[in-house]
Amino acid sequence: MSRKNNEEKSRKRNVISELIELYDIKSAEDIQEALKDLLGETIEDMLTSELSEHLGYNEYERSTNTNSRNGKKTKMIRSKYGEIPISVPQDRESTFEPKIVSKRTKDISGIEEKIISMYARGLSTRQISEQIEDIYGFSVGETMVSDITNKLLPKIEGWQNRPLSTVYPIVFIDAVHFSVRENNIVKKLAAYIILGINETGRKEVLSIDIGENESSKYWLSVLNNLKGRGVKDILILCADGLSGIKESISVGFPQTEYQRCIVHQIRNTLKYVSDKDKKEMSKDLKTIYHAPSESQGHENMLEISEKWSKKYPHAMKSWDTNWDVLSPLFKFSEEVRKVIYTTNAIESLNSTYRRLNRQRSVFPNESSLLKALYLSTFEATKKWIMPQRNWGQVYGELSIMYENRLP
Repeated sequence: MSRKNNEEKSRKRNVISELIELYDIKSAEDIQEALKDLLGETIEDMLTSELSEHLGYNEYERSTNTNSRNGKKTKMIRSKYGEIPISVPQDRESTFEPKIVSKRTKDISGIEEKIISMYARGLSTRQISEQIEDIYGFSVGETMVSDITNKLLPKIEGWQNRPLSTVYPIVFIDAVHFSVRENNIVKKLAAYIILGINETGRKEVLSIDIGENESSKYWLSVLNNLKGRGVKDILILCADGLSGIKESISVGFPQTEYQRCIVHQIRNTLKYVSDKDKKEMSKDLKTIYHAPSESQGHENMLEISEKWSKKYPHAMKSWDTNWDVLSPLFKFSEEVRKVIYTTNAIESLNSTYRRLNRQRSVFPNESSLLKALYLSTFEATKKWIMPQRNWGQVYGELSIMYENRLP
């Protein structure tokens, strides 16, 4: 075995020595040029062999075949080494269909996958076009980039309409805002991300909806869409104070517990507070949602409101106003609370989406935003292989709390 390996290594060294001498290789760029030249010649030799097989005789041989060789046609192909001109052999009857580089193929670089990967990272069509030219030495127009990514649209539609699980113990809804150009006017659109924790404790993006105005009617249509895809029950739905969401849940899923997002509630409070007091205020707020019972939490909330009322009169008002949708948290143990109030599940996903905002200040249209969100979602969810921490304990508690609603 080792003798065979040594022979192979020796043959490779001889080939490399010949290439260095033949192409006068002195740099990495010279290697690229050599490989580019070799690739073109190799493809041409294989095309010639394919035509010989198609005709049934080799070049310069006599044959009774009525079809015959008919010269060559120059074709420019794209490769990872740049653009390469090749000579494609022709036949008189035009029945030859090359396999190595088919008639309609001009790209052998796998550039489509690279373009889609760049799009997933939030690069614009112009940025992608520029990067491809910088890296590979050939240009791809912005129209070509759009055409390639538009192939995703049927897949996105299929993903948005795929069947879902019957029951989701916990569902999160959150919004990320983007600037989108429409009729030469830039406007803000919200991408509403619906993320479910399924029965096995794993995260699953259920839907991405792009909307402009929140309303009970809008949210009811979103929830009805989930029902149409097979969702029959949601135990707990966590969301910020989205306009109309509370009323829509009571109609769409009347048994579902609506829990106002604690993280958003804290952020909404701290926006009224100066930087020097935020640390102390955050510490005080923690005593509310870490309280052992609802009565203790409510008492702590009133004390904090009294403490800060003179300095920040508006900071704590929403706690009292929203207490009915903040308080469901207290019926659960610390393990269940952690899953609900930290919203780590959806915050990590949103950080992926926010990177799109850093790459692009404005999306050219709603379709381009949807494509970018879809691709980013698939990149982010590749890592979602583990269930939520202590899911067995959480699932057991939810099974008791919501009797006969979980399988």
